Amino acid sequence: MDRILQAAWDRHGSRYSWVLAAVVIALAFPVYLFLSVVIVAFEESTHYVEATAITSVAVLMLVLMLGPPGLGVWRRFERWSAGEESDRTGTLKATYTWARMTPARWVIAGAVLGAAYSVAVAIVAGATHSRLVEYAIVGAVVQGPCQLIGVHSLAEAAMRPVRLSLVGNTGIGDGLPRSRPTFATWSKITMLGVALAFAVESAMLTAVIDRATAHPVMWVVIGAALTLFLGVPITVGAAFAPSLRPIRDLGRGTARVAGGDYSLRLPVVQDDDLGVLAASFNRMQAGLYERQRLQAAFGSYVDPVLAARLLKQGDDVFRGERREVTVMFIDIRDFTPFAETNTAEATVARLNEVFEIVVPTVVGKGGHVNKFLGDGALAVFGAPNDLENHADVALSAAADIDQHVRARFSGEVRIGIGINTGVVIAGTIGGGGHLEFTLIGDTTNVAARVEQLTKSTGDTILITEQSVTALESRPNGLIDRGAHALKGKSAAVRVFGLGNS
Repeated sequence: MDRILQAAWDRHGSRYSWVLAAVVIALAFPVYLFLSVVIVAFEESTHYVEATAITSVAVLMLVLMLGPPGLGVWRRFERWSAGEESDRTGTLKATYTWARMTPARWVIAGAVLGAAYSVAVAIVAGATHSRLVEYAIVGAVVQGPCQLIGVHSLAEAAMRPVRLSLVGNTGIGDGLPRSRPTFATWSKITMLGVALAFAVESAMLTAVIDRATAHPVMWVVIGAALTLFLGVPITVGAAFAPSLRPIRDLGRGTARVAGGDYSLRLPVVQDDDLGVLAASFNRMQAGLYERQRLQAAFGSYVDPVLAARLLKQGDDVFRGERREVTVMFIDIRDFTPFAETNTAEATVARLNEVFEIVVPTVVGKGGHVNKFLGDGALAVFGAPNDLENHADVALSAAADIDQHVRARFSGEVRIGIGINTGVVIAGTIGGGGHLEFTLIGDTTNVAARVEQLTKSTGDTILITEQSVTALESRPNGLIDRGAHALKGKSAAVRVFGLGNS
């Protein structure tokens, strides 16, 4: 049914109401004709042609009572399909209004028409005046309450293609569906309608088939025939199947979001709690997308390792941890003269070119770029997360950075790197809503002083004796540069240069 209605909207949107009228006729005519045939047979009459004509008129009256094709609310939908300017939100609201009014209108119209045309068929069939009231009651019961089998799901299915076209991938319909009556309520009503329809129609068939009284197996035959010719196409195909479409949409949407795809919204096209659920799903998906977007933006300014730990710990952010780490301080040589003779844009671009080498190399080794300091950067290995062999990793990262800078700038840019190992306090400092993860301790100061010392020794990389002691695999090419007095240190610090640096 869904595919038929969607195809009808896609191909004949400007005349969609006429297609719906044809669908209603196709579904209602067999049910109405069934009652007419039973009345004629029960009265032992032969006026089947006349009964069929009366049935046709009754079904046409039913279609007109639900809304003449091409007029009223239908005109709004069809103008939209034809590409005319239309109030999309207002038109969408009209689809919900129509669907909410249809169940009651359909039941009342079915009961009135059922009683009227049953009496008309009975008169043609020659029924006595005393039976006409009974036929009116039968017609009202069969064609009234029995309409509950699929009136809600059919109304929603009819409006689904229209709403899909109106809503698209926007959120204009998220606030329109009602949470009540619920899908469960309509399912119960549908089942009651099915039970009533099958009970009444089985009794009617049994009454007009003489063999049913002589051969009890005919009861099974009648039940099977009703199930096959009425139950499957009308109850299952037309009534229940459209109601399950939003559930299937939700299942696919959940699988898509689980895979990290937040790009497609669920169509909110059901006027019950399933529609409310779809709208809630869209809001949840929008929230997840916003979180993903913020996390991506956040990750551009905060080291991914630090960001992951912050997200994991929540408010319990780094309150101060004593850790042994290896600190690397990197500085660009002679950058002040470069900044004086170049534009601000060129200066920033040059810094970013160097840091595009430094940051991926440090992070790729498991380190953390703690901060940028003008034309320098401070990196740490061993905080905020543990890192085995942090001294070895830091020295390896320094060698890689030196190699990449030489290859990219061909000597036009020179750097200095100082490395030191020791204990620091790693934690969050700040206030007033602004916090920063930082390292506190003499280890960091020594690394900065050792980097400055590279200008005197002529090395690109200098590493302190503490870092050499911490190395698990001492590389070839370490050159003892002796002990040097550093600002702020009472004792001289022994340093080593890395050969070929």
